[in-house]
Amino acid sequence: MTTYAALLRGINVGGSSKLPMADLRALLTELGHGGVRTHLQSGQAVFTAGRGDQESLAAELTGAIEERFGFRVEVLVRDHAYLRAVAEACPFPAARLTGKQLHVTYFSAPVTQERFAAVDAAAHLPEEFRLGDRCLYLYAPDGLGRSKLAEALSRRPAKGLIATSRNWNTVLKLVEMTADGA
Repeated sequence: MTTYAALLRGINVGGSSKLPMADLRALLTELGHGGVRTHLQSGQAVFTAGRGDQESLAAELTGAIEERFGFRVEVLVRDHAYLRAVAEACPFPAARLTGKQLHVTYFSAPVTQERFAAVDAAAHLPEEFRLGDRCLYLYAPDGLGRSKLAEALSRRPAKGLIATSRNWNTVLKLVEMTADGA
């Protein structure tokens, strides 16, 4: 059995795409997964699976949510090893920052620096970003809600690429929660 985190994009935000965590836990259990737990109300679930890979599990959950709840939610599934590696590779001094200052955007596929070439990084200082393994680290000293750099980075849509962001506290909590079965 492998322990995974499902990262759902854009649920329970702004009154649309309402998905109670109890319903998400029930759905994952009905799909045959074990050890199902959720974190917060913003779309994180941890579960174990003895079959499938990250992409097939994400597709399965995406389809099941659409069938059950009538709306499409983009889902990324990542295992403990990946989540831990992302946390350990953080290029910013995470231990000295608050959770609201540091964020990780997880991508469904690798992204390159060229994707963000039009973003004038110097114009957004002291905010900064760095790319990692299918992720982007964002240092936003005043938080994500006030970040002009986050806004500029999000203007780079790519067809078929799923992206979802989590603050550093959630990043660490998912590493901890998935470690239980690792």
